[in-house]
Amino acid sequence: MNLAEKPSAAAERDALKESSLFVKSVEKAMLVLTAFDGSRSHLTLSQIAALTRMDLSSAQRFIYTLTTLGYLRKDEASKAYELSPRLFDFTYNYLVSSGLIYRATPYVQQVSRETEETTNVSVLDGTDIVFVLRFVSRHMLDANVIVGTRLPAYCTAPGLAILSALPDEEVDRILANSDLVAHTPHTVTDPQAIRRRLAKVRAQGYARAEEEYFLGDISTAAPILDGNGRVAGAVNVAVATTRWKGEADEARLSSLLVTAAAAISGRR
Repeated sequence: MNLAEKPSAAAERDALKESSLFVKSVEKAMLVLTAFDGSRSHLTLSQIAALTRMDLSSAQRFIYTLTTLGYLRKDEASKAYELSPRLFDFTYNYLVSSGLIYRATPYVQQVSRETEETTNVSVLDGTDIVFVLRFVSRHMLDANVIVGTRLPAYCTAPGLAILSALPDEEVDRILANSDLVAHTPHTVTDPQAIRRRLAKVRAQGYARAEEEYFLGDISTAAPILDGNGRVAGAVNVAVATTRWKGEADEARLSSLLVTAAAAISGRR
């Protein structure tokens, strides 16, 4: 099957929703919660109904249920709703139960100390990478990038490192479902050029992306494997262009990251 024939991620999800196992009320509850996307921290009943495409009565029932369960809070003065800290319970449970985070923490902390740069672990979710572990340095580039931040895989060093360890057909599917836009003048968006990059990453064992998503940022990453030899995530170091020392930094950081990734993976 060529790329043009591949169904979109949305079409694949819509097909799965036709199963008798799919519970639509759960989907609607999640729509209410995800309406609060960071740019919208406080929403009224009518705003939530509009964003979720529910009628007011349905939206009110889901909002009442989520508020009663403690996942939403209502400001009695403004009548607007906001997310509750109780949602952190899900984040906490994920973090403490993740074998990847448990294994990676001491190695990532050591890399951050040794380099004095921000060091992260990320995992692939759909077409994005998600930061699941982050040690920041005093040279941090963007304070808005925190655990839970999503970035596109195709133009970030951790994403490229993860993609390089996936089968070709899986890479094709991810690229076909990605919105390949230029976030900066340096972003590589051509699918064939991205595949050529991945071949180079596989050969050298690490990825590097220079100012492709954030201007002023140079990131180097290596893939982490699980016990079955399948890619589980990536570890990366982000360096400001003003602090980058060219080939010397690339050699030093790539060696540190490949060694750390191997240790986290359980390989020598």
